[in-house]
Amino acid sequence: MKLSEIAATLREIGVSPVKSLGQNFLHDRNLAQWIVDQADIVPEDFVVEIGPGLGALTELVLAKEARVLAIEKDKRLAEYLRNKFGGSALEIAHDDALEFDTRTLYTQPKVKLLGNLPYYISSQLLIKFLEYPSPISLWLFMLQKELARRLVAAPATSDYGALTLQIQLHHRVEYLRKVPASVFLPKPDVDSALVRISPRDPQDLPACNRKIFQKLVRRGFSQRRKQLGKLIREDVPDWEEIAVELSLNTRARAEELSLQQWIALTNRIAPIAAEVTPHTPEEEFAVVDEENRVKGAAPRSQVHANNLLHRAVHALVFNPAGELFLQLRSRSKDRHPLTWDSSAAGHVNAGEEYDQSAARELREELGIDIPLIRTAKLPASERTGYEFICLYAGSYDGELQLNPSEIEAGRFFPPTIVDGWTKARPKEFAPGFVECWKIWREKNP
Repeated sequence: MKLSEIAATLREIGVSPVKSLGQNFLHDRNLAQWIVDQADIVPEDFVVEIGPGLGALTELVLAKEARVLAIEKDKRLAEYLRNKFGGSALEIAHDDALEFDTRTLYTQPKVKLLGNLPYYISSQLLIKFLEYPSPISLWLFMLQKELARRLVAAPATSDYGALTLQIQLHHRVEYLRKVPASVFLPKPDVDSALVRISPRDPQDLPACNRKIFQKLVRRGFSQRRKQLGKLIREDVPDWEEIAVELSLNTRARAEELSLQQWIALTNRIAPIAAEVTPHTPEEEFAVVDEENRVKGAAPRSQVHANNLLHRAVHALVFNPAGELFLQLRSRSKDRHPLTWDSSAAGHVNAGEEYDQSAARELREELGIDIPLIRTAKLPASERTGYEFICLYAGSYDGELQLNPSEIEAGRFFPPTIVDGWTKARPKEFAPGFVECWKIWREKNP
């Protein structure tokens, strides 16, 4: 839309733009086209747009035959978009983006996000929509220029801070260009910038305990002019010794440490044990025949290498809302790393019974001890990894203590979302869980 058309349309629908709420409307069509081009949108994409306004970007995305979900807080603008693009591949969510349930996006095969974020809640929206792990494959954000510079900042610069590290831990950020205030109506007080964000390959950096990482970073940047060792003394009482060990300046400030050094510091005080190391005694699994009768035992590596029939347990843990906890398997797993799996799962060791194994896996992986109900048995097959599986279910209302050596991340999901997710993105799941979920849903439709 031209500047005059935007002004006329706003008068027609009774909207007086409020700058403090981020209601700044883009009137440069060439720039709008350039922005959309940076997302490489194809018809297979499901595009989420935050704050579509009068549809400057929406129209161009729809022209690429992609489906669009536009989240608009202003009821009048939402209604305008419905009327303007009625009958198209556009869904309007009259909602506050901060309240939007991002879990629903897992039911779409490929998701990209565009957002002209209101300045007053930009940081909150970034943290929400960049939460790791995410169903989104690409983010294109229009931000206040100063905030955009913080996202791409390098160590030892004034823009480098806690938000920089929190975002860069799991994402790569590109500063694409400055966007002058003059292309918006009303004209904001500051310039904007466009950034493109993509998921970082999990193998790019060592794994670390994210809670400890974030806690250290927040404390380290709580008073930028103070030496880091003094700010994190409560968590790192032997700072001088550790700093020397990691080749850090004992008098360094938080901004002097690179992302890799922050990860190294986190792992020094909260190490994540690898699932298997050269010195780890191999687990012995119960080996069974075609009728699931125990006929001996064999080391883990031998069982997997030779596809020997063996036993396993899967436990589905639900919260009071009926949502299922799913875990993202650790990157160190020898099978199906970084795929989603049952709440807790594992092998039946030699000398163990199914019930014992299920209780042990809950303690080891989730840090809980709850009653479990045995709900189904699954025969061994290639899909189950040649495992005779016993499936359990239980409920828990509390905080789970995830074992970072076993679990990369985890979250509760409504069963209907899990249904859509397993259909839309089956490769994101460990095959054994998919088989268990089919059986569970047959019994609990």
